[in-house]
Amino acid sequence: MRRVEAGVVRPGWEAEIESSGLVYNRTTTPGGDVRSYWREGPYYDFTSDEVARLEGWVSQLFEMCVAAGDHVVENDLFDRMGIPLIARSGIRATWEGEPPSVYGRFDLRYDGSGPPKLLEFNADTPTGLVEAAVAQWNWHLFTGQGRDQWNALHEKLVAAWQRNLTRWERRTGVRPRVHLAWSTSDVSGEDRMTVAYLMDTVVQAGYEAVEVVVEDIALDSGDGRFYDPAGRHLDVVFKLYPWEWLVDDEFGAAVLADAARPGGTTWVEPVYKMLWSTKALLPVLWRLFGGDPVLSQLLLPAYFADEMPSSWRDYVRKPLWGREGANVEIVRDGRVVTSLPGRYGTEGFVVQEFAPLPDFAGVDGPHHPVLGAWVVDGEPAGLGIRESDGLITDNLSFFVPHTVDAR
Repeated sequence: MRRVEAGVVRPGWEAEIESSGLVYNRTTTPGGDVRSYWREGPYYDFTSDEVARLEGWVSQLFEMCVAAGDHVVENDLFDRMGIPLIARSGIRATWEGEPPSVYGRFDLRYDGSGPPKLLEFNADTPTGLVEAAVAQWNWHLFTGQGRDQWNALHEKLVAAWQRNLTRWERRTGVRPRVHLAWSTSDVSGEDRMTVAYLMDTVVQAGYEAVEVVVEDIALDSGDGRFYDPAGRHLDVVFKLYPWEWLVDDEFGAAVLADAARPGGTTWVEPVYKMLWSTKALLPVLWRLFGGDPVLSQLLLPAYFADEMPSSWRDYVRKPLWGREGANVEIVRDGRVVTSLPGRYGTEGFVVQEFAPLPDFAGVDGPHHPVLGAWVVDGEPAGLGIRESDGLITDNLSFFVPHTVDAR
């Protein structure tokens, strides 16, 4: 793994990435500066052997997460995980019933030497898909840099919809219409473009796709079912709206009740993803695999905050349901040295051993990458890299493309 500073810069690249769906490329810093989220020119390069090893490690991490889910459900650890009572029966039912599930993203610390370390699993509503599946692939094709790219996202997404929806159709006897929902709380356009891209993969899988705004979904008080503004029943809904928000909403109980009955709406991702999208997954994984000499290499020691070893002086404190680095604190020698503000934390915290992100420093300063390893239908599917100036990856971090075998 290496960072290449001076790659090809495409003429008119900003318009090019916007046409790829990256309409949210421009970000504004707290100081009022406007900068590009996409980095044109630099890129990360991997060997094909590295990618093969990463694929194997990601597969192993997914299997470990399945084992962790089994452990939580079988031992009724929902209280410890901070999962609300209202969601638990739905989690149990979907965990056993295996309804449609399409994708997720592991965030990994990796520097090219040894196995990666899991930072978190974005299992419910991961974004970064447009830039990983489309924008960086177009960049690769245009620039000709590298022999290849770890990027089978598009083909695997189409295949995942085909498999999951065909299975749903056989089970119900109904050919489903797929609604894909985003919320007006997203002002950047990222969620809507993610939905637009996923609609394309649904259509290529051979099914009807309909865009809908979460706030426009209606509950019929007569039959307790959900409909879109045109009065069409929601068969299958991909929702870019987190379960921890949904179950807390006014209609949360109705969503779960409807999903549990025959003919009810099927939600993608399913509610069992709450087992993985909470940072509480991290101490559960460590409890299960921390003593394994091989599998523990993929993890950083992690504990619920009230179980943190008294000897710990260097660690990262994370809220159970935080996003984009909000409310994360880095503690060194017992003192908070870096933190980000936010609105999370009332639900509790976990602590994870501090392992500073590698620094691929360049002429313009430090570059700390986090590898976003995508899984589609439970299988490794591709890579997207977020790069930050500091040690916490937040919503001002950059996206940097990658290649395979550019040497």
